[in-house]
Amino acid sequence: MMNLRQSIKIALPLLAFVSTFVMAGFAAPVSHDTTASEQPNLNGKATLATIRGVVKDEFGSPIADATVAIFKLGTNKLLKQVDTATNGSYSLKLWPGTYTILAVAEGFNPTTIDSVKVGSSTEVNYAFKLVKAGAGNTLPEKRADRNSSKWRIRGATLGRSIYQNQDGETPVEEKKETAEVAEDSPKSSARPTGVVETYFAADKRGAYTGVNFATLLPVNSRTDVVIAGQFTPNSRTSQRLESILRFKANERHQFSIKGSAATLGRVHLNGHERALGQYSLSGFDEWKVRDGFILVIGLDYSTFAGASGDSSLMPRVGIQYDLDAKTRFRAGFTPSTDERAWTNVAQFEGFSVPFTEPISVEDIAVENDIPRMNRSARLEFGIERVLDNASSIEATVFGDASFSRGVGLARLPFTTLDNSEFDSFVSNQRGRAAGVRVVYSRRLSSSLKASTGYSYGTGQKLSPNAISDPSRVFESGLFQTLFAELTADLNSGTRVQAIYRLSPDATIFAIDPFKGRLAIYDPGLSVLVTQALPRFGLPLHAKAIIDARNLFDAQTSLATGEGRLMLDGQGRLIRGGIMVRF
Repeated sequence: MMNLRQSIKIALPLLAFVSTFVMAGFAAPVSHDTTASEQPNLNGKATLATIRGVVKDEFGSPIADATVAIFKLGTNKLLKQVDTATNGSYSLKLWPGTYTILAVAEGFNPTTIDSVKVGSSTEVNYAFKLVKAGAGNTLPEKRADRNSSKWRIRGATLGRSIYQNQDGETPVEEKKETAEVAEDSPKSSARPTGVVETYFAADKRGAYTGVNFATLLPVNSRTDVVIAGQFTPNSRTSQRLESILRFKANERHQFSIKGSAATLGRVHLNGHERALGQYSLSGFDEWKVRDGFILVIGLDYSTFAGASGDSSLMPRVGIQYDLDAKTRFRAGFTPSTDERAWTNVAQFEGFSVPFTEPISVEDIAVENDIPRMNRSARLEFGIERVLDNASSIEATVFGDASFSRGVGLARLPFTTLDNSEFDSFVSNQRGRAAGVRVVYSRRLSSSLKASTGYSYGTGQKLSPNAISDPSRVFESGLFQTLFAELTADLNSGTRVQAIYRLSPDATIFAIDPFKGRLAIYDPGLSVLVTQALPRFGLPLHAKAIIDARNLFDAQTSLATGEGRLMLDGQGRLIRGGIMVRF
């Protein structure tokens, strides 16, 4: 029986040879280099050429672990094959010549480019936009025999799993596009791209509207700039402006600098109301030590402005090492000055810009009339493993430290039955947590995938003493929490994502155990629905978004014979908006 790699070597050349689009699955992470007999005899005078680019869906979201294959022109001979990185990028070095390039990813139809000619020491760029399989508008989908055993076997030979571990994963759209070719053209000539989102939201604190935007400005072939902002015309929410500079020094080092400024609102100090702002600056280097081994080193700095001068300076270190074709080891020390869930993500080539929930000054602790900045950090070690053609698993051990974190609480003693007697206050959470998490992901079909996770460890929870003594809010204890997630990408351009979170009522997480796997931290059931909108011939893409968090209005709370204590910042949130990409 043929193994997976042998199947790939047969299936990919067959796709290129017949020059048709077939329903795509996954390709195993393997690279095939040209043999010595296939390399042209150039008397040692020629040097390798480079083909690089990105694979993305029609809405511009990068596709991780897509396969890009190179064939000798006019033949079905596979010369080289690589998988795209998490940002959708790929790079191939090969001898000068004329080739055929094929790109394929799970759930998408393959795309080919013929007669790609590269010269000695040249570099060409090709960006692929893949069409989601199942739309029925590509050649193999229109074939009467596309459901026969021949087509099913051919598609199955390309199947394998993708690590679905990216926060704020954007939906896959379903439109027909050809591959974008930018041969020998400098990146500085690329047009800027942007995203604008307008929304209306309502929670227990009231209703508000907002605008989010982000734009990517290519400076040259090595430098990109992203400018993003969030504006909510409401005094209780924040307004933020952010910029990101990315510079690729060489094939080994890529430097990024991120700066942001935000107005958080107004705080009451000594009977006076004062404005509070925050400035943040971070920088890091992504160092590719060698193939399969990446080291990230950087610093994060943040400071309050106005009503407080509290600040934070912490290092950032990360390691990613591919043990083999199916196993990846990760370790990192990551600081955190905020634990806000994401409302949406703007995806660009190599960039992910999250739009977070508005920050409220009600969640900032004040000690000795000085607002304290939220400061937490996580040290973690994890292993990710592809199990088979449809599933993967991740196991991570983590340790958290909270140096200062404001937690808004509401206290109701049972001596009064009037809900207006709730006593609201902010407590400063300090302490440690440690635990382990296991996440299993499986693709059920080309349009349906599911994942589940469980975490267990020691942390902090609400103390019964807090009802009578607000200075004793937290105590140590064990925790366990789990989630289940189901995502459906429908042929109509609709994407439905449902997440259910279950954890003990009194548990308070300084850093969510599933951070890095989920971007939604609300308890109970949350549902996110996106729908691609008609373009009407305009050069833009739009989608409608309905985001319902904590539909059952679950509350992290603690009840004793003396009263009830609950987390003040939680509750049902309904949000609707439209995002436009141009």
